[in-house]
Amino acid sequence: MKYPKIKLSELGKVITGDTPKTDDPENYNGDIPFVTPADLTNQGVKYINETTVKVTEKGIKNGKLLPKNSVLVCCIGSLGKMGIADADLITNQQINSIIFNEEKIFPKYGYYACSLLKPELEKIAPSTTVKIVKKSLFEEMEIPVPPMTVQKNIAAVLDVAQSLIKKRKESIAKLDELVRAKFSQMFGDPINNPKKWEVKKLKNISTKILSGTTPKGGSEVYIEQGITFLRSQNVWKNRLDLDDVVYIDKETHIKMKKSSLEYRDILMTKTGRINTENSSLGRAAIFLGKNDSANINGHVYLIRLQKDIINEFILFILTTNEYREYIRSVCVGGIDKRQINKEHLEEFPIISPPIELQVQFTKLLTHVEKLKSEMRINLNELEDNFQSLFQQAFKGELVIKDEIPML
Repeated sequence: MKYPKIKLSELGKVITGDTPKTDDPENYNGDIPFVTPADLTNQGVKYINETTVKVTEKGIKNGKLLPKNSVLVCCIGSLGKMGIADADLITNQQINSIIFNEEKIFPKYGYYACSLLKPELEKIAPSTTVKIVKKSLFEEMEIPVPPMTVQKNIAAVLDVAQSLIKKRKESIAKLDELVRAKFSQMFGDPINNPKKWEVKKLKNISTKILSGTTPKGGSEVYIEQGITFLRSQNVWKNRLDLDDVVYIDKETHIKMKKSSLEYRDILMTKTGRINTENSSLGRAAIFLGKNDSANINGHVYLIRLQKDIINEFILFILTTNEYREYIRSVCVGGIDKRQINKEHLEEFPIISPPIELQVQFTKLLTHVEKLKSEMRINLNELEDNFQSLFQQAFKGELVIKDEIPML
């Protein structure tokens, strides 16, 4: 069953945000949330009632105060990032918000329906350095509008699916907290070293530390199948993401033999930002592929440890929050692009507790990683199920026999 599509301008009031003057200190440090694209999300539902920056009553006099349940959509830069107001708030000018007429649109349904707009936003934005969708174009965009009862049921079904996803993510996060707490109990801060463990430089426990090479021609040298070629976007915190992996031919790989990977090599990103938890600089993961089956580009370091070193223990140290702050203190470059120099990497201080303690911790770590792996498989299934429900809902194919209570 197809639902009629109606323009956003006919379903509510669209408001473009504004930034209170930053040269007037009386506009800021108040109680009213000030939302920027950084506060929005690309997936799931993000209720917003707290932001890093807040404004005062004076700060909103020239702004546009949005009521609770307004749906926020980024239309400049990170197109399609979204949030839903969980309190009265204002946004900056990158965000268009819809105050839905609640006689026509159930706000939570409106939120889910607006998430359908991201591909179209990308399509209609002019090809400029910063992508922009003007308010007038945004207002003309359409969403499917079923009867109110159906809207509420669709929102309820998707809420239940999102809740299951959220709980699974929270369970994975709790396992991470458990391991971090155990590490802190056993070894303390790996940088300040309050337990006074012996400290060794990374170069003194390694047999090789180097960065890869970016082949001439860039993407033109990539092939459909061949030698796995890992770039910084493939190296995350304690995991390799191969969704966007590329390949090089054997000949190119041979020319770059020095950076050919071996089983259990540690990889660390060499360049990037370091302003958020998932920033690209200093992320580290372990390579578990076959020897000589992969290589790295110039934005990734290879760290090959000595045979008697426990790789998982060193990797955990390198990915602690304390080490992240240490990397922040030694990296060089501007705000947009920082870099870890090889000389700094070689001098990284690594605590060296008794081997039996390292083994004990690594056994716990291995057990937890196995549990997390199983949970991630379940999480992927839940996310796939959500996407299936989402597609069915807006195609009018979702069968709901009874009214579902809202979460």
